[in-house]
Amino acid sequence: MAVEQKSLPGETGTPEAPHRHPVLRPYQRQAIDRVVAHFRVGDEPAVVVLPTGSGKSLVIAELARLARGRVLALAHVRELVEQNHAKYLAYGLEADIFSAGLGRKESARQVVFGSVQSVVRHLDAFDDETSAHGPFTLLVIDECHRVSLEKDASYRRVIDHLRRVNPRLKVLGLTATPYRLGQGFIYHRHHHGMVRGDEDCFFRDCVFEQPLRLMVRQGFLAEPVKVDAAVARYDFSALVPGTGGAFREDEMNRVVAASRATPGIIADVVAHCAKRQGAMIFAASVAHAEEILTYLPPGAAALVTGDTDGDERRRLIEAFKARRLKFLVNVSVLTTGFDAPHVDLIAILRPTESVGLYQQIVGRGLRLSPGKTDCLVLDYAGNPWDLYAPEVGSPRPDSDSQPVQVECPACGHANLFWGKYDGEVLLEHFGRRCQGLVNDAGIGLSAPEPGSRQCDFRFRFKTCGECGAENDIAARRCHGCRVLLVDADDKLRDALRLKDARVLRVSGMQLEPSLNGRGQSRLKVTYHDEDGATLNEWFALQTPAQRRAFAAVFLRHHLRAPGVTWDPATPEEVSAGRERLRAPDFVVGRKVGRHFQVREKLFDYVGRYRRADGAD
Repeated sequence: MAVEQKSLPGETGTPEAPHRHPVLRPYQRQAIDRVVAHFRVGDEPAVVVLPTGSGKSLVIAELARLARGRVLALAHVRELVEQNHAKYLAYGLEADIFSAGLGRKESARQVVFGSVQSVVRHLDAFDDETSAHGPFTLLVIDECHRVSLEKDASYRRVIDHLRRVNPRLKVLGLTATPYRLGQGFIYHRHHHGMVRGDEDCFFRDCVFEQPLRLMVRQGFLAEPVKVDAAVARYDFSALVPGTGGAFREDEMNRVVAASRATPGIIADVVAHCAKRQGAMIFAASVAHAEEILTYLPPGAAALVTGDTDGDERRRLIEAFKARRLKFLVNVSVLTTGFDAPHVDLIAILRPTESVGLYQQIVGRGLRLSPGKTDCLVLDYAGNPWDLYAPEVGSPRPDSDSQPVQVECPACGHANLFWGKYDGEVLLEHFGRRCQGLVNDAGIGLSAPEPGSRQCDFRFRFKTCGECGAENDIAARRCHGCRVLLVDADDKLRDALRLKDARVLRVSGMQLEPSLNGRGQSRLKVTYHDEDGATLNEWFALQTPAQRRAFAAVFLRHHLRAPGVTWDPATPEEVSAGRERLRAPDFVVGRKVGRHFQVREKLFDYVGRYRRADGAD
């Protein structure tokens, strides 16, 4: 085993050194216990999620103290290497540092704290032949969301090297933001019994997570208070992230350079900061930051960028921490490894392409400090992220959306999606697939176990024409039979070529209780296009079998909150609940005799044909 539970502070067991150990908070102790339990039974890489300011350094130090074998703790910036090393020294123990930025390259002791950039360039220093302590058995990665899926990336090269020496290497990651641009969640399974990331995630399990809301409620972090300032803002809505998922600095700069909002925004920041201790301002570009600096009080502000000289950067940061400066402007350099607890105002003047970046920025102001009661968050860029609901995993679709709980009809898992309520009725949600874990029998699990898998139920899907399997709406190949799925554009193009087909770009859907030719009650559904053409469907709801069929062929596809129980028994009930239903983007009908029958309905369409709601 790489980690052994010897004796935690305050417990009996292995004799303690005559040194006062740091006191662990309850959640830190719980996280450590979960890690130890996980690695006692397996070697799969694990993640611990702790908010910024929650003391990840102390968790790393305690795990290094408890470890039976050798430990390498990696970080991507020297500030974090130094912080983590200092926490370990607080136990009265010694450890090496391997970091060119800190002027030390030591790797002989049992515990080593290093920067990934230095370690990956000197992998031969981490062979077991060079150490009397043997091979490394535990690798701890701080800010582990930086671990790429690419096998030639720095962290992966270090991991592969250590695994060649010790195939049973335990890998633990810690982060406040368990997401990665272009990937999403960095781990596959959560300890609460749900799926987060894809099957190919490097980290398999999140073994512990401490929610930010709970940290604030328990008084371990300052409360973030978001204020909608009544001033002109920047409009970044037309920007599209680049191939790597991040916004390009030159494009952000064009937006702010063409805007006259900056003077008013900075005046608003200064006004809000009158009774505040310290403010951090996050700019969109270097040119933008330099402009911001001209509007701040002379002698009270400084600017730090990636090009700032190392000694000058340290001098400015120390002046800010000592409160000789009240405003610190930066461009993408102080989002991790920066600790100034007195900061109680965060001003965001740039778009944040991910919830992770947004959390890192706001997290700079959440540490506790004497005289500090909260942290004011001023967002002048219209960022869509919800600090308390990052687990939804996607941007808020619109300002009316909120996190909603949606129970899976198959396994009962309580999914968390963006959605909307109308009173107590869940009107809409944007979930695609159940996030629950199930066993081989399809029964829901409350925690991961060997052989567990993600529930198959899909709230939104497209059906394979070959085998009938339900696939994700963005899938290109069927997960069941692996056949290439017919592209929606191909379906529309082929239908438009047929003389006996009618294709509607749907601009409206009408629900009407009606009677058939024999006077029997029916629901008439009419689809309208922009030019007045229509296609109709009729449904009977008189018997339980008819209502089950209606639910399968109509409700399952049209519900704005699919998977939510709604059992209308009459056409009148369906019509009265029309706000629960959505229209398709396109409807294809084929002529049968003198009439057209609906053969295909396309939902969630993304392609080269214009949808009705895309009209100018």
